[in-house]
Amino acid sequence: MEKKSFSSGLLRVKLRDDFILESPIMPASGTFGYGDELVDMIELKYYGAIISKTITLQPRSGNLPERICETSCGMLNSIGLANIGVDRFVREKEVFYSNFHGKRIVNISGSCEGEYLEVIKRLEKCEWVDGYEINVSCPNVDRGGIAFGTDSHVLRSLIGKIRNNTDRFLMVKLTPNVSDICSIAVAVQEAGADAVSMINTLYGAAIDVERKKPALGRVVGGYSGPGIKPVAIALILKVKPELDIPIVGIGGICNGEDAIEFFMAGASAIQIGTAHFSNPAVAKDIYNYLVNYCAKEGISSIEKIVGVALR
Repeated sequence: MEKKSFSSGLLRVKLRDDFILESPIMPASGTFGYGDELVDMIELKYYGAIISKTITLQPRSGNLPERICETSCGMLNSIGLANIGVDRFVREKEVFYSNFHGKRIVNISGSCEGEYLEVIKRLEKCEWVDGYEINVSCPNVDRGGIAFGTDSHVLRSLIGKIRNNTDRFLMVKLTPNVSDICSIAVAVQEAGADAVSMINTLYGAAIDVERKKPALGRVVGGYSGPGIKPVAIALILKVKPELDIPIVGIGGICNGEDAIEFFMAGASAIQIGTAHFSNPAVAKDIYNYLVNYCAKEGISSIEKIVGVALR
């Protein structure tokens, strides 16, 4: 694994003064495992940061099968945040993350504010953690099961308390399953977040016509892949003018042209998710496309085209 980035600076992006990526590409949480499982098949040097799958206070076995269903334009998943828990994550993943050349971001979730804060407390002891991505799609058991990410007041409280417990880079992953995503994004910014990542999966379901039953064990799951790209682009275009903090774009990015769309819509960096399942080398392909695009267009930095569609 390389310790130094190969980037010439062309694709360097700044998400915070002290948080600079040598490549604007990251793996979306939940589609890349913990990262160490893939070192034999994926060239990690094309990622400016690595994002872990969601980590919770206690280990989670996840939902009962079926948990994944392929669709014509993407996939449905209902994994249920299966993970090894924060203590085992810290013990078992330190060596891998310490040797990764880019930024190390841990995606975290909880069922109440206290769980989020306890996970942060334990990770703050790890020098190899550079930042956090907060998954706010989990139901808040202290508020009758409402998801943190659907209520701006609940979310502002959570992110404000997390901010008070860390100086590290703090990014919040926004759900599209709300009526007013702009108010949610503004609340996150006001609470002290350094960036937002958007969008998380849409609600989706499918029917197995042979079994005459829902294809997923929990019936409704998260829909991701190429089919949600227009939704993601539309929401980034909507949110970008309301924010002073960067947006990290997610949603159906499969190739370099998709990535350019996200940058032009207002994303400063991108995450690749479902595309990993069909093309493990997708980050390399997109990285090379971006380099060639900048050369062809005479662009000195990929940051020059961020939000150009809104100017």
